[in-house]
Amino acid sequence: MSRLISFDDAREKARQRMPRFAFDFIDGGAGTETGLGRNRTAFINRVLEPRALINVDGDLSTRTRFLGRSWAAPFGVAPVGLAGLGWPGIDRFLACAAEKAGVPYCASTPSTTCLEDLHDCAPTSGWFQLYVGSSPEIVDDLIERARVAGYDTLIVTADVPRPGKRRRDLRNRFALPLAITPRFVWELASHPKWSLAVLRNGAPRFANLERYAAPGASTTSLASLMAKQSSGRLDWDVLADIRAKWPGKLILKGILSPEDAKKAAGQAVDAIVVSNHGGRQLDGAPATLDALGPIRDAVGRDFPLIVDGGIRSGEDVLKALLAGADFVLLGRAFLYSVAALGEEGAAEAFAMLHAELTNAMAQTGLRDIVDLSK
Repeated sequence: MSRLISFDDAREKARQRMPRFAFDFIDGGAGTETGLGRNRTAFINRVLEPRALINVDGDLSTRTRFLGRSWAAPFGVAPVGLAGLGWPGIDRFLACAAEKAGVPYCASTPSTTCLEDLHDCAPTSGWFQLYVGSSPEIVDDLIERARVAGYDTLIVTADVPRPGKRRRDLRNRFALPLAITPRFVWELASHPKWSLAVLRNGAPRFANLERYAAPGASTTSLASLMAKQSSGRLDWDVLADIRAKWPGKLILKGILSPEDAKKAAGQAVDAIVVSNHGGRQLDGAPATLDALGPIRDAVGRDFPLIVDGGIRSGEDVLKALLAGADFVLLGRAFLYSVAALGEEGAAEAFAMLHAELTNAMAQTGLRDIVDLSK
């Protein structure tokens, strides 16, 4: 029997199991966090229309086609940096669970497991997310590594010209390497399961960037290197250069403007992620669900759109699809589940989300998710 009842419950359990600095890093947003709340409020306020006297007995189909292939469900795991703060091995757990569930897993540039190992975990469902940092050489090498590893889909993140101001992290004095202070020691002692797991597996690290640092580089040096991956140099010309180098599908993530979306669609981008970086960049950014409709109008019905931000249930997935998305990505929700339950939380999260989605489909008279596009 599943121990996972909701992602909200998982969040609370994760909060109890994790040191405050680690939980706040994953849970927090930019500024006053009104943008973070706006994402959730948009989904809370969006309602579904229940339908009656429609035969929805038996199995309902969530299988969908997206970017030229069939997926078991219209959702996947969003790229999350330093996810290992939630629980050691979380990247691998989610990648393996996504592969088994038949949905995408997005490995991130600042993941705590290297992109090659994550592709081994998700050989048919892995996508790679790229930060366009200040060094063109590192960017080019990351692209080549992703191609050689076997990834067929590259996600370019466009909404981090500079790191957002995250007040929780500043109040916690969160930085890498973690400073050994009395408060830090108390946090570790107060959360023994997390601390022992990290002790057994090692502190979270920027696994993809280690080869670009000097031999024997310190965690401080690696953190500095990662900071340079937040660069303002990404523009339409750089994107065109990446398009010319990347042979597979190219997704642009972090679009909220209909004008930007329309221009991206004209630059041979295969899909767009309507995203405000989970409320972690610009506090005043619109909710992604609210931005979705105008972007759909700008690019037309047939252009592939993904949305993320504030999604916490299968009902939310259906709301996003009805609002114009073709696919949905979730980040924090999956992290909460593994932080709360360990490795088993990954598979349980996918199973719960799928069950919630089919329940919402039944309540709204929908037997097959593909009928939404008809």
